[in-house]
Amino acid sequence: MAPILTLRQRLARWMPCLAWPRPSRALLYNEALAGITVALMVIPQGVAYAALAGMPLVTGVYAALWPALVAVLFSSSQRLSVGPTALTSLLVGASLAPLAVAGSAEWVAMAVWLTLLSGGIQILIGAGRFGWLLRLVNSPVLTGFTQGAAILIAVSQLPSLMGFTGRTILQVLQGGPPPDWTAMAFGVGSMAVLWLGKRWLPRFPTTMALVAGAATLSWALSYALLGGAVVGALPSGLPSFYWPGGVPLSTLGALLLPALMITLVSFLETASSAKIDNARAGTLWNENQDLIGQGLAKIASGLTGAFPTSSSFSRSAITLYAGAQTGWATLFSVVVVAIALLWLMPLLYHLPQAVLAAVVMTAIFGLIRPRSFLMLWRISRVEAGIALATFVLTLATAPSIYWGVLGGLLASLANYMYRHLHPRIIEVGLHGDGSLRDRHLWHLPPLAPDLYALRMDAELDFASASTLERAIAEQLAAQPGLTDVCLFAQPINRIDITGAEVFGAIRRLLESKGVRLHLSGLKLPAQQVLDRAGLLAPGPMFFSYRTDAEALTALKSTDAPAA
Repeated sequence: MAPILTLRQRLARWMPCLAWPRPSRALLYNEALAGITVALMVIPQGVAYAALAGMPLVTGVYAALWPALVAVLFSSSQRLSVGPTALTSLLVGASLAPLAVAGSAEWVAMAVWLTLLSGGIQILIGAGRFGWLLRLVNSPVLTGFTQGAAILIAVSQLPSLMGFTGRTILQVLQGGPPPDWTAMAFGVGSMAVLWLGKRWLPRFPTTMALVAGAATLSWALSYALLGGAVVGALPSGLPSFYWPGGVPLSTLGALLLPALMITLVSFLETASSAKIDNARAGTLWNENQDLIGQGLAKIASGLTGAFPTSSSFSRSAITLYAGAQTGWATLFSVVVVAIALLWLMPLLYHLPQAVLAAVVMTAIFGLIRPRSFLMLWRISRVEAGIALATFVLTLATAPSIYWGVLGGLLASLANYMYRHLHPRIIEVGLHGDGSLRDRHLWHLPPLAPDLYALRMDAELDFASASTLERAIAEQLAAQPGLTDVCLFAQPINRIDITGAEVFGAIRRLLESKGVRLHLSGLKLPAQQVLDRAGLLAPGPMFFSYRTDAEALTALKSTDAPAA
């Protein structure tokens, strides 16, 4: 009898926050430390990622406020840090580059529509329990895309880091004004500080300390008055409601594919963090509830005029490392971000933009892993080729980098279909250890004279059935004196209608040639399909066995017993 659920337990399925433990003084102290640590990191990162997305800088902080609150209330993974991330920010900037001028009102409106579309898609997928669809993007495709996107992000930040703020790499190569040496010092110095802080003081909020120090130094040097590129004035106050207004259907159509890519990349970012979070908590990951929570977070972000959010792997790792146990840590983080928006935004006025570039570059360096291609090559050259093709396509199609994911996905699906259309079919022999193995690979004798004993390591379906039929037909042609065929069917987990039809055709072919068919170890789901099709009816030329041992014993006799 199923247990009776209370109203709170029922509501907790849709609002997992209702299942949080009651806060104690010790718990709240621990959660506060973790939440404040993450908040001090997400504020400067948000400003930097807003610049990467081509959005007003303050919207990066907006994206760390209400979206984080909504996500923690409705997501099943409590300790994920939701807010602006490098990959989603890059996708926004790359997707909108051909459509509008960065930072313009039109750009902001389209970015919000992109956010709302992506959020809506995630909610629909999660509510419909279709989260499994997003698993179609496998690890090689994700590796290739991530490496390509990371390099594009790094290249986009190099001019600002090296004192050429406001110019692209191409413009820098074409010549022009000399670099701003002060900006270069701020950029390179900031990267050194962030690297040292990450290495020696992982729990210390190095990013926020750097921002405060750099802004103070810039103010002391009158860097802004001397014409240096600084963040400038940011509006104070909590974000107000924002509606982007209507856009033509053609524009929505142009935004749909990027929105799908943002949904996909966001899900994969969330998955990488959520699996670790749930593994440590000893719980199962509810991917559909996280899709709903992340989708609602994007809606909240869009309605405050910000851009798409996602789970940050680096900030989520810091949350776990800082000892957070529940979603209370995120609530403390949201409070700190709100305080910053209300009173601390003017303090960022003198912050050099080169420091923002350093923040982005340092975060991106954790994503660049060339050795991942070598690891894939050692495991599977085909999948390594798919990863490399995705990487190249991501770089070649910039700024429309989502074509890299689509190309990789198609290549991955093509490889999947090729493997299913060409299943592994071997002739088996009895190995010395008692197992049935590839007779030709291990140089084993036949199980019996004039017998073709084979095994297919795949499902018997529309993709593989014709290959099995062809293998048996070719053996009949190559061995005219064949009297018996034995199919060891234990690896066959499923049979569809096409597979049943082909099995019937094989049985009729063998009977017409006077060849007996032996079927060993057929599993119940497959057996039920063939039974309903009437293809397992006893006959003088057909024999079936429960186990391989039973089949081997029977095959030693010329007259095999009927099933």
